[in-house]
Amino acid sequence: MKPLAGKKVLFVICQENFRDEELAHPREEVASAGASVSVAAREKAPAKGMLGAVEHPDLRIRDAKAADYDAVVAVGGRGTPEHLWNDGDLHKLLRDAKAAGKVVGGICLSGATLAIAGVLKGIEATCYETEESRKEMQKGGAVFVRKPVAVSGNVVTANGPPAAREFGKALVSTISRG
Repeated sequence: MKPLAGKKVLFVICQENFRDEELAHPREEVASAGASVSVAAREKAPAKGMLGAVEHPDLRIRDAKAADYDAVVAVGGRGTPEHLWNDGDLHKLLRDAKAAGKVVGGICLSGATLAIAGVLKGIEATCYETEESRKEMQKGGAVFVRKPVAVSGNVVTANGPPAAREFGKALVSTISRG
């Protein structure tokens, strides 16, 4: 029996300039562990990765419900500050998921997405470090740690593309505990 059989994971990406391997590697890890995976973006139109990937989202962020998933994971990339940092629908989705005891994840600049959404108060977390992302982590009350992957309870964060595979493995182990 696969550890995530029967589990559902939602990955949320930017419409433009999401980081290809930050979606691909964690998705491969949770899917190979047996989870069914969906991808959401602002619109159902094709989304473009920084390295050329084209993703066809299964649903719009505003149509996603935390109750339908065991984990909600925000993917990073250069487009994150523009597309996800100010997305109120995503912030509500992340807050609802955390409140329901689901796994919440963010990689790269989406560590800051979680902070802005208000789900990192007092929680050890990491992100791709820029002046802006550190400022958002601080404003959101996160306890910033300089580690490739940080797991605090049901919250999993990672600092960028080199940590994408390890992030995926951390998601698998955190989701399987739940």
